[in-house]
Amino acid sequence: MAMMRLRREDPRVVGSFRLHRRLGAGGMGVVYLGSDRRGQRVALKVIRPDLAEDQEFRSRFAREVSAARRIRGGCTARLVAADLEAERPWFATQYVPGPSLHDKVAEDGPLFASEVASVGAALSEGLLAVHEAGVVHRDLKPSNILLSPKGPRIIDFGIAWATGASTLTHVGTAVGSPGFLAPEQVRGAAVTPATDVFALGATLAYAATQDSPFGHGSSEVMLYRVVHEEPHLHGVPDALAPLVRACLAKDPEERPSTLQLSLRLKEIAAREAQGMGEARPPAPRAAEADRPTGRLADDYDYPEQRTQRRTQGTSAPRGGGRGGAGGSGGGGVGGGKGSSSRSGARSGSRAGQSGGWTGAPRSGAGRGGPRTGPRTGPRTTGTGRRPANPRLLRQRLFVFVVVTLLVALAIAAAQGCQGPARGLERSGSGADVRQEQAYRPGGVGVGG
Repeated sequence: MAMMRLRREDPRVVGSFRLHRRLGAGGMGVVYLGSDRRGQRVALKVIRPDLAEDQEFRSRFAREVSAARRIRGGCTARLVAADLEAERPWFATQYVPGPSLHDKVAEDGPLFASEVASVGAALSEGLLAVHEAGVVHRDLKPSNILLSPKGPRIIDFGIAWATGASTLTHVGTAVGSPGFLAPEQVRGAAVTPATDVFALGATLAYAATQDSPFGHGSSEVMLYRVVHEEPHLHGVPDALAPLVRACLAKDPEERPSTLQLSLRLKEIAAREAQGMGEARPPAPRAAEADRPTGRLADDYDYPEQRTQRRTQGTSAPRGGGRGGAGGSGGGGVGGGKGSSSRSGARSGSRAGQSGGWTGAPRSGAGRGGPRTGPRTGPRTTGTGRRPANPRLLRQRLFVFVVVTLLVALAIAAAQGCQGPARGLERSGSGADVRQEQAYRPGGVGVGG
């Protein structure tokens, strides 16, 4: 938060607080950075002199301070002290370090969908605590939201009012900031918690687009657009657009409650954050640290390479032994499943953002399906075995083929050697028979 030096006309001490810097100035007065005797820092607002002379304003201010004391919750700046009877009334709240949402977006550009949803969920919880205390903020806008290290904080309840009160301090004068006022505030109707819901919707649209949903222009033009024209939500992420549009409904009865907002925005924040995490390349798991680098590289190969590897794994000869067939089959199944699950997760994370106020799932999420948690330990096949390394499978196949060829050559050589021997054996036995017949009695007569 930008700080400025104190001016000559600025007080140096207010109540029990010593003032150090100027934090800013608004329609009600000047805000200072102060500290008490214990060193606790506070944001102290001193009311303008002309408003301090208005008794009606003093009475309303006293009621607002009394209501602010009842607010409980970590998403608002806690009221520390106040003096309603001083010449210039003042009140001090807990000092919140950090830039405003307006300055953050103006300097760094629009927030991501997950960041907008996270901020909106925290603000919804803060508004829920404010409304439970019977108070309506009435001026929620990016400059009244501080992004502290512990989360967003709602500040400046200077124009807050009790539920059901009118928004007009004088005839024809609306209290609040054009572009973030609800239509009922412009008309002078009673304010309700739905009034803050409208302002929250406009704030979330600004955080996502760096622009007001009702454009720019004079106060009269802005107020007319709020009442009669639809908001421009071009640039708001698809996951948030339906919910933001519901918050900006003209009829307060059609807007969601702060509780519904909190629950819905938490769901969107979790889903968008998970999608951003899945879009990043997965980090190597500890269980794969001892594996050869070839397996890790296979996780990012092309589809035709994965198909070839699965074909090699499943086409091993049946005579290769039990271990070889099992290793090949396990490697093929394990590689196929791992690759398809990862490709499905990546396709789901790249799908278009959706799932707005109606709770529709994001397009493509049903096909790939995000992982519910990190996968620990080595992957296993359907039989519970760990798949063999593809490099080891290729070595086994090579050894198997070489051994098969050697065995086949040995069998062929053995058959070649045995064939002539059997032929000689048969021819020799025939000569013996003829010789035996030649010396058999009567054989000569028969032969002649």
